[in-house]
Amino acid sequence: MDYDHHDAGAAMWRQSGEAAVAPPWMIPDITVISGAPDPDAPMRADPNRPWLIKYGKHLRGLFDRFVARSSLVATDPVLDVRDFAWTAALREHWRAIRDEGVAAALGPRPAPSLASVSPDHRAIAPVHQWRSFFLWGYGYSCEENRLACPVTSAMVEAIPGMVSAFFSILAPGTHIPAHRGVTKGLITCHLGLIVPRDGDVRMRVGDRIVRWAEGETLVFDDTCDHEVWNDTAHTRVVLLVQFRRPLRQPGKWFVDRFLGWIRGSAFVQEARDNVHKWNDAMRAFED
Repeated sequence: MDYDHHDAGAAMWRQSGEAAVAPPWMIPDITVISGAPDPDAPMRADPNRPWLIKYGKHLRGLFDRFVARSSLVATDPVLDVRDFAWTAALREHWRAIRDEGVAAALGPRPAPSLASVSPDHRAIAPVHQWRSFFLWGYGYSCEENRLACPVTSAMVEAIPGMVSAFFSILAPGTHIPAHRGVTKGLITCHLGLIVPRDGDVRMRVGDRIVRWAEGETLVFDDTCDHEVWNDTAHTRVVLLVQFRRPLRQPGKWFVDRFLGWIRGSAFVQEARDNVHKWNDAMRAFED
């Protein structure tokens, strides 16, 4: 595939060498049609937000220390990929994963903003500049999206303890402010798919600065304060996978119960529904 001559319909999600053109669709209008939350709307208190996410920051330090004591792998901000043998398969198949990601997430049907899918991200996600194409979310499968990405789906389904997987798409000039993940019971893996080279695209994890490379994996603890910059004129795309931290008891039992409770919460159910609403709206828009 020639990434210097991608369809202009991708607009702001262009690849290296492409000219910027106005998008042929109005993303906020589609968001409204889909029934998903409008990321431009003012933040409001969300009654569906799980109590442990809403108020758990006051207990997070205690909980994270408990999980860390049960961890079977390092608890550093950035982890050694060699401790996760399955990352080799992602690196081996990265080109096929990239091709599926480009076709699905950068094609004529736009991926939704993460803020539209998950209201919890509206406080940190730059409106319309951080997009996501979900395959799995908190253990729930997005069947339509998975069928569009069979190689990627097979790869992520083989990952031990996989909880969520999606293509994370960052527009040119985007800064994602500092934020933290929900639980140390999850670890995040990024597979670099499209990494612009006309500037600096980087992430700070704790006090470390890391950079992506195409075809390489990066494993880190997202409960460490982290932020991202795409200081280039082009789009950054990674496959983002969250998986259960390998734990001994009693930490494993506790994290499994916590994740099960979050999975069944109205908050996660709403995010799941928003993905389906978006896909329904896109089909209607195309018709």
